[in-house]
Amino acid sequence: MENKYSEWLLVSDIDGTLNDKKMQLPENNRLAINDFVSRGGNFTLCSGRNLESLTIHYKKLGVMTPAIFLNGAGIYDFSSEKMLQYTPITPEGEKIILDVIKSNKFLQLTVYSADKIYLATRKCIYGYIISKMDKLSFELCRRISDLPSGNWGKVTFFGPRSVVMKLQENFKSEKYNKMFDCFLTSPFTLEVVKSGVNKGSAVKRLIEMLGVEQFNTAAIGDYYNDVEMLKAVGHSCCCGQAPEDIKEICEYIACHCNDGAVADFINYLKTYYIK
Repeated sequence: MENKYSEWLLVSDIDGTLNDKKMQLPENNRLAINDFVSRGGNFTLCSGRNLESLTIHYKKLGVMTPAIFLNGAGIYDFSSEKMLQYTPITPEGEKIILDVIKSNKFLQLTVYSADKIYLATRKCIYGYIISKMDKLSFELCRRISDLPSGNWGKVTFFGPRSVVMKLQENFKSEKYNKMFDCFLTSPFTLEVVKSGVNKGSAVKRLIEMLGVEQFNTAAIGDYYNDVEMLKAVGHSCCCGQAPEDIKEICEYIACHCNDGAVADFINYLKTYYIK
């Protein structure tokens, strides 16, 4: 089955997918995306990054399709400069998260709102490094109680692998799974959002907004927070360095992100599906 470019939506993760391991955009990815878009294709990004960070990478590509940020908590239309969807963690959920961080000295907490990053105390080294790398706006909260309430799209816990894995098990338990969704984004980081929020649910909403047929949707990612997104589309792809269980759910396995995995996937779609 072949379709025109204008009838297709292609969604890409950023870190370890669109960008290489040095956080740079491979030239073949840029060229392939430009060609895809110039022929009428809909291309966009779906990332755990906040809106400020996402904007930096989005604007490099010269695309216009609404983008997804904070692992699906938000959908933003850059062409109209409007927030199309934003689903924050509930006040009750915020309280539970604060109780967790207060009771565990091995964990660091970073809070992401729609437009800002909050570092919980001076010990939040992970959040500080992430913020400084992309020159992002952030606010240091000297005490946990200084964290502003409301508008928490996502939080990130950082700590020893054993502690993070135990925390994931806790958030996925029957006690909390109706309040939170959570995803490992590295062996040392767990990201938490409101229940029902994930990249997949946001991609499904974007597909509805654009009126694209399910068969004509595709996505590429590299890690566990991409799983729901990969399951939500007609054609799924992961980068060559992805974990083996991620590869098992994908239609196509591209090259390593350092070699231009997005370009590889676009070439695959052009070869077999797109006229």
